[in-house]
Amino acid sequence: MTPRFVSIAGLPRAGSTVLGQLLAEHPDIACEGHSSPLCNALLMLRRFISDDSFMLSQLDTQFDRSYGNLQSAMQGFLRGWHAEGGAGKAVVVDKNRAWLHCIEFLLRLAPEARVLVPIRELGQIYGSIESQHQKTILLDYTDHLGDYDRFGRADQLFAADKTIGAPLSSIHAVQDFTPDIKQRLYFIKFEDLMARPVDTMSAIYAWLGLAPHLIDVQHLTVHAHESDSHYRYKFRHQQQATIAPPVVHAIPPRIQAQIEKVCAWYYEWFYPNTRRE
Repeated sequence: MTPRFVSIAGLPRAGSTVLGQLLAEHPDIACEGHSSPLCNALLMLRRFISDDSFMLSQLDTQFDRSYGNLQSAMQGFLRGWHAEGGAGKAVVVDKNRAWLHCIEFLLRLAPEARVLVPIRELGQIYGSIESQHQKTILLDYTDHLGDYDRFGRADQLFAADKTIGAPLSSIHAVQDFTPDIKQRLYFIKFEDLMARPVDTMSAIYAWLGLAPHLIDVQHLTVHAHESDSHYRYKFRHQQQATIAPPVVHAIPPRIQAQIEKVCAWYYEWFYPNTRRE
């Protein structure tokens, strides 16, 4: 049996780590919980093969066969990545925010694939990131945002190619997908996951077509977390044995207002009752 492919691809500081931990509680799911290089590897392969003169010459002479060979090879790479960990499981989970950006590419390789998209009120995402920066202020970000003031750093974080802005742009692009692709996406509010984890996970298990499984949120299995040094300790990924209420961050009014103004569509879609007037 080939496990169904499910990815976690959403906003930072929106619960992807705890979501992966809770998914792993289900006996029919294989979920390492770490960010995976699989999507990056496949995209690099696509770029390389598209520039390879031998591949291009084969496409010139026998396009259908050569293109079919490429698809089979990529499918084998994707399926093989989790072959050992997913043996005997109904679902394998791969965590990488890039999957949302290239979901059409993913569905060509794994037609049954589904994407879980963690989201959160944007001010609190910024607040979580800024709070961790203040705790580790002697270290800089990988993209050197430490020299900015708070407003400038927020502006940079929401830029189209930055930590919040890049996945946010991918979510905004969902409106352009066909209905059948939109049906493969499941948006999970961080606030719901933390306040009602049992009900939220039961709904996710059902959406994935799995048998019901009751999780004990006071006795969760804690797995080794992914590298935090890769992110200069600005984005922590520790797992906990229990679900605890998240910290509510105080956001400067000017920054909150700017976030809501620039990302008005996001609040209209997901948080229509939380915007300040």
